Amino acid sequence: MQITVLGCHSPFPAQDGATPGYLVTTKSEKKVLIDCGSGVLAQLIKYIPPYKLDMVVLSHLHHDHIADFFVLQYAIMFAIKQGLRTKPLEVYAPSEPHDWAKKLSYHDYIRVHELNEKTSISIDEYTKIRTYRTKHSIPCFALEFNDFKHTILYGADSGYQTAWDEMKMNPDIFLCEATYLQADMPLESMDHLTTLQAGEIANQLHAKQLVVTHLYPFYDRNQLLTEVMSIYKGECSLAQTGLQLRLS
Repeated sequence: MQITVLGCHSPFPAQDGATPGYLVTTKSEKKVLIDCGSGVLAQLIKYIPPYKLDMVVLSHLHHDHIADFFVLQYAIMFAIKQGLRTKPLEVYAPSEPHDWAKKLSYHDYIRVHELNEKTSISIDEYTKIRTYRTKHSIPCFALEFNDFKHTILYGADSGYQTAWDEMKMNPDIFLCEATYLQADMPLESMDHLTTLQAGEIANQLHAKQLVVTHLYPFYDRNQLLTEVMSIYKGECSLAQTGLQLRLS
């Protein structure tokens, strides 16, 4: 498997960047887009035309994770009309908030399936996706990609009280959000993590490699990395647009 970071910022893109979006390529070359935030489509086109996507999985329906999906609808429509694609795009997403969930369908070009705690998706004969509910203000799901040899765990948006112990231990790559530096964590915030908390959770999961993502664009990257590495002692990096990680 390979994962390409298309966007890693929140709640808005950095210069020349994008909010959350990640392209997973399986052993059989299936292409799965995780989340589709602001600016993600322009980054995706650097690697593949949008009509070559096999699947989109939206972890939750907050704007920074779905803004470009509504432009992707047009890309799929034009591809089908031009004969570049013959099938609707398969999309998995939570059914709430309902007002946003109902906007995901687009004529016969998009086929939407509900994403919930019981979802298990077979991408191909090698690769499956399992979901885990996270602690967030709306239904949100961490995603585990497993090809029977390697595991990529995407934590999505998640509070510290998420049931991390229910997730697979020893993921090869753990993409974990760190919305705040520890000093900036709002007292009332229960649905996002700090860099220190990301390191703690990576330790708890025995993650082999931690990639910290969902980064505030104006934070100093050295400060973010220093803080997370003060507690996590494994291989660690900050996500950035264009970062590619391959498991072979």
